[in-house]
Amino acid sequence: MKTLMNYIDGTFVPAQSGDTIEDINPATGMVIAHIPRSTKADVELAAASAKSAQADWNALTLDQRADWLDAIADALQAKHEAIAQAESLDTGKPISLARRVDATRSVDNFRFFADFARKQQPLTFEMSDAMNFVERNGLGVVGLITPWNLPLYLMSWKVAPALLMGNSIVAKPSEMTPLTANILAETLDELNLPRGVFNLVHGLGPEVGQGILEHPLINGISFTGGTATGRIVAATAAPMFKKLSLELGGKNATIILEDADLDQAVQGAVKAAFTNSGQVCLCGSRIMVHASIADEFIKRFVGEVAAMRIGEPSDEATQIGTVISMDHLEKVEFYINLAIEEGGTILTGGTRSMMGGVGPTPEGAYLAPTVIGGLSHLSRCATEEIFGPVVTVHTFDRLAEVTEMANATEYGLAGSIWTQDVEVGKALAKTIETGIVWINTWLHRDLRTPFGGVKHSGVGREGGQWSLGFFSETTNICVMNPRELGD
Repeated sequence: MKTLMNYIDGTFVPAQSGDTIEDINPATGMVIAHIPRSTKADVELAAASAKSAQADWNALTLDQRADWLDAIADALQAKHEAIAQAESLDTGKPISLARRVDATRSVDNFRFFADFARKQQPLTFEMSDAMNFVERNGLGVVGLITPWNLPLYLMSWKVAPALLMGNSIVAKPSEMTPLTANILAETLDELNLPRGVFNLVHGLGPEVGQGILEHPLINGISFTGGTATGRIVAATAAPMFKKLSLELGGKNATIILEDADLDQAVQGAVKAAFTNSGQVCLCGSRIMVHASIADEFIKRFVGEVAAMRIGEPSDEATQIGTVISMDHLEKVEFYINLAIEEGGTILTGGTRSMMGGVGPTPEGAYLAPTVIGGLSHLSRCATEEIFGPVVTVHTFDRLAEVTEMANATEYGLAGSIWTQDVEVGKALAKTIETGIVWINTWLHRDLRTPFGGVKHSGVGREGGQWSLGFFSETTNICVMNPRELGD
């Protein structure tokens, strides 16, 4: 049993109220930690600390701050296994996934932005009679609010560029997955990061998250989470003219064209649908397959899904662990039952009651990967974000038809197209209303590229130059040539 603390002004402290929240392991239902149930009073302390530290941090050169990022990466790399174990314990995801994705990418994010910073060239624009110099400075204090599905992975994705550009930070991790945020705070404390540059406040969204959104000292908000919460974030922060970056939900299409390599497409569709039990905003939860190959594709796909190993997250052979909580499991099961009401057919998987129980223990939030056929592409299960191990399968005959099907949702975050004709794939990709399209792959990320969605999937982009741009304010200095002044 662990007791975690907030990290404010370089010190680990409890919530001022003394109240705590239980952190529950979704694989066992057991309490594994207590965290502070902070309030706006704790946010006030964190914001004041961040404000007092920001000017000195911003005064460092870009290269000096990049050196800090490398030091953080080195320190986190030394804790790679501890991060993976904590992430698996907190989220119920397989330890192999936590090692391969969460722990590794958390280090890579710091390393990438440090390297990216050192490759930046001065932004200058020459005129016939003057020279323009573009300078970047931090926004000031930024609020970072991150979700439970990829806890440290997504927090580091924000912390690294925020620090790099000279900001100080008030961060709120999900109250459901606090362990690795605490590891990050401990790491920064061990490295003697200047006091107040990074502050961590645990608690509930309506209490701590709202406090961050409303605080007048916090100049920018980077939020990753659900679309419904994103609306609250925007409604609160926009009237205060805070800079906003919102990475929200997705209902992504996996499109299989008639010439696709079926072996490749089946494996890609399985990975896209069920990585992290479907709890990734980029997951391909709608499969659209050309009618001419649908029978063969579905047969192979369902066979692969049915064979996936559901087991304890700590088991190296486990492919599917738990969803994040029993409450979330019930939400996902609601959609499976709704699919049947909407006329769908369960091709594999289903609710726990349908299967007579799932996973090694009834106390764990285990749910079998589920494939549903026979639904309209306009059904609720095919248009609403379920965020679990559930995928619907649909067929199409024409490219124009699949474009209409893919766009028939309020979301527009990502998708993938599987075809041996890359030019056809690229042309189709341009018709999809989404921020990212992969062709013959999924979740293959170059961190220099823009990341974000359209429609209800978000506002703004992060990654590479887009992150540097979001976490900074620019000033253009225009200098007239001396000879022009003398004429």
